[in-house]
Amino acid sequence: MAKIWYLGHSCFRMEIDNVRIVTDPFVTENPLAKDIDLAQIEADIILVTHGHGDHIGNLVELANQTGALVVCNYEIYLWLEKQGYTNCRPMNHGGVFTSKGIQYKVVIAAHSSSFPDGSYAGNSVGFVIKGSNDCIYFAGDTGLTLDMKLIGDEFELTGAVLPIGDNFTMGAKDAAIAATFCGAKKAIGMHYDTFDIIKINHDDAHNAFRDKGVELLLPQVGEKLDF
Repeated sequence: MAKIWYLGHSCFRMEIDNVRIVTDPFVTENPLAKDIDLAQIEADIILVTHGHGDHIGNLVELANQTGALVVCNYEIYLWLEKQGYTNCRPMNHGGVFTSKGIQYKVVIAAHSSSFPDGSYAGNSVGFVIKGSNDCIYFAGDTGLTLDMKLIGDEFELTGAVLPIGDNFTMGAKDAAIAATFCGAKKAIGMHYDTFDIIKINHDDAHNAFRDKGVELLLPQVGEKLDF
């Protein structure tokens, strides 16, 4: 069973088969993550879904701090090289990479992507993370797409991590449909409540997932889950 710590927004630390995985590092500028100490975050792998500031805000700092392998698209890889960080695996949609026994497949995410200065940051992506007993779909920022059914066809998921904040991504109703498309019976919500424009009604979100027969978890920032 995977262990997952919610660090706010779309940033999680996962432990799967003793491999420490961090997603979309955004801590110090996240008002809801004021009690998270970036210096205490450990990582072997950092997964980056796209170039927006609320997903790469602490990427360079955390990469330098941990020496982790950064798995990202080619454009973010080139950007990191310019920051002096070269321990990266550039990938794109459909690619599969295995490290320390964990398989990472890059899947489509329907979302824009640019760096904080507005320059092009390549395709947005999601990841399917497959260990010996765990298989988790980390959707990244995305709207609902029929491509999610392909994930369910290929993988037997143990869970999914889905954006539910609406406006910039799926809202809870579409995310619940996404869970059914990919075959997830339980999901962790992300990309919600961080800013006023993506604040949600938690009861409505739970009801939307319950109506589809999916368990929705909305952890507190800093909370640890067995998933």
